[in-house]
Amino acid sequence: MSEMSYTARRRPESGTKFVTEQGGSAVMDGIKPSALTQIPDVSSKPSWLRVRVPNGAKYQEVMDIVRSHKLHTVCSESKCPNIAECWGRGTATLMLMGSVCTRACKFCSVNTGNPQGWLDPKEPANVADAVALMNLKYVVLTSVDRDDLPDLGAGHYAACISAIHERMPDTAVEALTPDFQGQHALVAKVLDAGLATYAQNLETVRRLTHPVRDIRAGYEQTLDVLKFAKGYAPQVVSKTSLMLGLGETDAEIDEALDDMRAANVDVVTMGQYMRPTKNHLPVERYVTPDEFRKYREMALAKGFMEVVSGPLVRSSYRAERVLEHNNVGLDEATMDGLRNAAVTAMRC
Repeated sequence: MSEMSYTARRRPESGTKFVTEQGGSAVMDGIKPSALTQIPDVSSKPSWLRVRVPNGAKYQEVMDIVRSHKLHTVCSESKCPNIAECWGRGTATLMLMGSVCTRACKFCSVNTGNPQGWLDPKEPANVADAVALMNLKYVVLTSVDRDDLPDLGAGHYAACISAIHERMPDTAVEALTPDFQGQHALVAKVLDAGLATYAQNLETVRRLTHPVRDIRAGYEQTLDVLKFAKGYAPQVVSKTSLMLGLGETDAEIDEALDDMRAANVDVVTMGQYMRPTKNHLPVERYVTPDEFRKYREMALAKGFMEVVSGPLVRSSYRAERVLEHNNVGLDEATMDGLRNAAVTAMRC
């Protein structure tokens, strides 16, 4: 397969190799075509998963800030369905260390390849400037996995957090980090930079961890990282996430929730898996709004501080509102609307 340069004028086709701006090689959207490409989703997307097209002055303002500071966001790189809502509110989840991940999870549309040690030395200052321009009181930072770096990117992560604190001392920072290959010292380096919330995503139930996640990720490894983080910094809120619709059973969801609590996780988010491209894992089922409410109640009964659960929920969705203990504002009127849409769709 030949490689092409990735320019603003010509976006490579999903699943093809391209040459990055830094001269490295990567795969567009992370996953090459395979047997998965021929497997359709269980059905067409239901009505309650439809989202509005991004637009509006605030959306454009956030886009301009991100582009002018040469930043990446998980909102756009992972094709998040909530980008219109979040950017329209003036919030964005910033993705550190570039847009090429060293891992290739079969649910994720971030480009994958080997950045060969490249880092933007200006990124900490640019991130802090962007947070100041957006006047954020709460910011979520995430990143690609950087298995190519000696410290797996922990030092750069900590530098970005410190830069935010220096520029915006009253801004709370949430970090959704890589697993750092389970190395506690690297997790501690990020925590020492000063966090309100530490997150590492379990993503799916034990049985489905592989093939859903890259072989270098692990169910037990993520739980161990979360347990260490909470023990090392008890004042920091610990958080993880599950995608539903990949073929998991209720019993497996229940087991995963128990495992999270055993790792002293405070907050869990649950949302619908949506296939980013035809090369990724197919959707096995669309979870209804009522089922999401049931899973939230199931998890709350286990003692979580909060459970954010809904079809469009993602790990950083309305993160600044998590401790309001009201499903981040997905109130009864909203949930009733989602349930009515689901009922109508099933009658058609």
